Amino acid sequence: MTPNDTTTQDGGAAAAEAHVRIFDTTLRDGEQAPGFSLDRRAKLRMAQALESLGVDVLEAGFPQASPDDFAAVAEIARTLVDTTVCGLSRCLPGDVDTTARALEKARRSRIHLFLSTSPLHREHKLGMSKAQVLDAAVAAIERAVGLCDEVEFSAEDALRTEPEFLAEIFSAAVAAGATTLNAPDTVGYTTPGEIAALFTWLRQHVVGAERVVFSSHCHDDLGLAVANSLAAIGAGARQVECTINGIGERAGNAALEEIVMALKVRGAYYGADTRIDTRRLVPTSRLLAQLTGQPVPRNKAIVGDNAFAHESGIHQHGMLKHRGTYEIMRPEDVGLAETRLVLGKHSGRHALRQRLAALGHVLEERAMDELFARFKTLADRKREVTDEDLEALALGEDPEAAGPWRLTRLDITTHLGGHAAAALELTHDDGRRAAEAALGDGPVDAVLRAIERVTGQALTLTDFAVHAIGEGGDAQGRVSLSARHGNRDWRGQAVSTDIVEAAAQAALAVVNRIERQAAADPAAPALITAGAVRADDLSAHPVPAQETHA
Repeated sequence: MTPNDTTTQDGGAAAAEAHVRIFDTTLRDGEQAPGFSLDRRAKLRMAQALESLGVDVLEAGFPQASPDDFAAVAEIARTLVDTTVCGLSRCLPGDVDTTARALEKARRSRIHLFLSTSPLHREHKLGMSKAQVLDAAVAAIERAVGLCDEVEFSAEDALRTEPEFLAEIFSAAVAAGATTLNAPDTVGYTTPGEIAALFTWLRQHVVGAERVVFSSHCHDDLGLAVANSLAAIGAGARQVECTINGIGERAGNAALEEIVMALKVRGAYYGADTRIDTRRLVPTSRLLAQLTGQPVPRNKAIVGDNAFAHESGIHQHGMLKHRGTYEIMRPEDVGLAETRLVLGKHSGRHALRQRLAALGHVLEERAMDELFARFKTLADRKREVTDEDLEALALGEDPEAAGPWRLTRLDITTHLGGHAAAALELTHDDGRRAAEAALGDGPVDAVLRAIERVTGQALTLTDFAVHAIGEGGDAQGRVSLSARHGNRDWRGQAVSTDIVEAAAQAALAVVNRIERQAAADPAAPALITAGAVRADDLSAHPVPAQETHA
């Protein structure tokens, strides 16, 4: 039986596009993970981004956990307009009342009650019998019903609970007034086949199943969180609990962006979709990375730097002919502007020729043969060949000695709560030596202003990223930046143990590229963004409609 062969919760045929509610727990389960803690201001900013993304329910926190968590939940409840705001609560009277007070200003509120149900948890965690667990759950639900708009009940460690007892406590929860029943895989133990069978069984045996929404909450201890969530949806779950970037306890939760795009790309298979604005997935992911200081892995599905990047010559050749050959979704659909064809040792002539043309260099076949050989030699020594390297190759220069401007001195002064100052000296290949100083909002801003003064090139910074290379206090940092000059974006990168020095060298790389390009062809028109294939470059070869499900 395929997912779109399943019956809906009311027993009818599955709708062509059944709505799956997205319950985001980034600010509760996600924030519990070591290294991902957020202050109240950051939580509010993230909550507003999640509402703009279109999540149906936002679990804002655990109000009973601390006064700060209570305050954060209360502030989010007061602020959000369209999204249901949820607070987590144990099945204890004090927890329920505290959570209700935190949510009292919400336009739509939900109390999320949880209680362990598995034999292991009943014996070793709670010291309670089945009857005691059932009575505690019912009492808490009945107390919460009059204090909020919706009540959700979660049977913690449901996937290791006896199915018969799970059906019994869920039936009692429905009778007590719960509107959502969550069967979480708390320890990431189950498999797709097992969770699908359980949800199918529960929908057949829970009394009142047709009146509630069944929810899935999966952890990634075995790397199956997303697969298990999708299997639950296929078996009738109409809410899925997940986090941005898959953050969460231990190995994390099911990744929101992966579930959403799986339902979008494979809509015909699952017969279900969400109300998420998928174009905001990448911006929301990057905001979380910025707020937590935890970068997204390059190979992360949907939102990683490599998700829409291609280095293999075979893949690049296919992409240039028809983007559907190696992409099942468009980068624009998740909030990226472009596909990147990364040039490295695996790249071929077609991608190299395309990139050179984008940079304004159209070569005859003989010159291309010679340049391709030099490119391969360089690519064997470098992880990624940059546009700066390519321009040097095209101009017959040594990419390792690109100029003309070089940094010979850099002094930085910063003041807590005040401006930063940068003083630097640059030399030019024509023999010039120039020194300048500038103030800025921070050391990087001051360095950019000083470089602008020396070189006469106005730069508007559009993107700035720092990535650690190695570990420890002596680790190097790679700075990658993009700057707007004229009507074009220019990219530069550099590596140093001093981040400000790396920023200066990356900015200087941009200035040098601008000067070399002007010297090579002063009358050349502005070029497209370096290092990327824009949507209109591939417009003649769009992804077929059946592959995008847009």
